[in-house]
Amino acid sequence: MTTLPHNPEILTHTDAGVMTLTINRLDRKNAITSHMYAAMAEALEAANVDAEVHVLVIQGHESIFSAGNDISDFLNQPPATADAPVFRFLRAISSFAKPIVAAVCGPAVGIGTTLLLHCDLIYAGDNAAFSLPFVNLGLCPEAASSLLVPQLMGYPRAAEVLLLGEPFMAETALEMGLINRIVPPAEANALAQRQAQKLAAKPLSSLMETKRLMKKGNASMVAERMSEEGVSFGRMLQAPAAREAFSAFMEKRKPDFSAL
Repeated sequence: MTTLPHNPEILTHTDAGVMTLTINRLDRKNAITSHMYAAMAEALEAANVDAEVHVLVIQGHESIFSAGNDISDFLNQPPATADAPVFRFLRAISSFAKPIVAAVCGPAVGIGTTLLLHCDLIYAGDNAAFSLPFVNLGLCPEAASSLLVPQLMGYPRAAEVLLLGEPFMAETALEMGLINRIVPPAEANALAQRQAQKLAAKPLSSLMETKRLMKKGNASMVAERMSEEGVSFGRMLQAPAAREAFSAFMEKRKPDFSAL
């Protein structure tokens, strides 16, 4: 049985074969810090080897899934090496051998959207708003999203969401194939739990082998792309465009990229 340290911002609970991971930092719009990434990575790593866990559920609140990286924490503790908590989390979720069900309501910004590319079933509230604003921050995509988004949506739509970085709503996400179903926000977490319970009642060996076979064709490419993105991301984080973008964000002004 998995026993994890208590973390009030990343809640974990296991019942009847389902581990639920809840992002719980509503006062900061569920923005994710290094400490939270480490806690999520630890939870995924533990669940992956715990025979009593058949399914993982990732959820936020009915008003918000995640605002993405906590910018202040991100600037104070940038992911400088492959062992940084954010990269540990991305490796853990992308290689997780058991089904992952996600419930997404409200904004899902940056990694709040890219982590969904590694989930198996995704249920969204009709208030869900997805965005991949990496270019707007002077950065590049992460979580192998530069590979997976074009595969999922086709290149023209991928170019639109990754190059423009504008939010898209639940109906568009459904049409693009990112999510499975749209429900009222108050019902999303409960639906994810019901679907997870259905999965948990099935043979774990069958679930894992079916997922392995479906993911096999992409597995090495995902790991390679994630590594390449990480190198580029780290380099771009130190470049003038990112510095201007983050300064503008902290100063609550529009960034000026005219000289860049």
